Amino acid sequence: MTTKNALQLKDESTYPDKSVLTSVLGESLEVYEELLGLFEKNNLDHEWRYYKDGGAWLCKVQKKKKIIVWMSIWKEFIQAVIYLPLRLLDEILDLDIQDDLKTKITETKNVGKSKPCIFEIRDKSLLSDFEKVILFKLKSK
Repeated sequence: MTTKNALQLKDESTYPDKSVLTSVLGESLEVYEELLGLFEKNNLDHEWRYYKDGGAWLCKVQKKKKIIVWMSIWKEFIQAVIYLPLRLLDEILDLDIQDDLKTKITETKNVGKSKPCIFEIRDKSLLSDFEKVILFKLKSK
């Protein structure tokens, strides 16, 4: 694994505030701020917390007690993962999202009875599809 694609925010004592995120994300900080706006628009709460099992700071995004997104910070991009029940896979693939994203979702290994929808967000190009999957998750049971 190259340094460029290494998971960041591994120091438990360094909270991921704006200056820390700016140094790691660079130009992608702007899209991070757009993500926060998207969460606010959909009444989602986000919280940064250090997870010892993963050895890094992760951002948990939720609506009440329902976890919607897990975000991690990588060098110059944000990885956002939405876990959906496998039983909803056909419905996910029916969403109006990019075909390459559908292929990535299909090819991603299942986690238990869930299908991870992984977004590598570097710029605004995936935000529309990301929001569609978030809204789908919010409506799903």
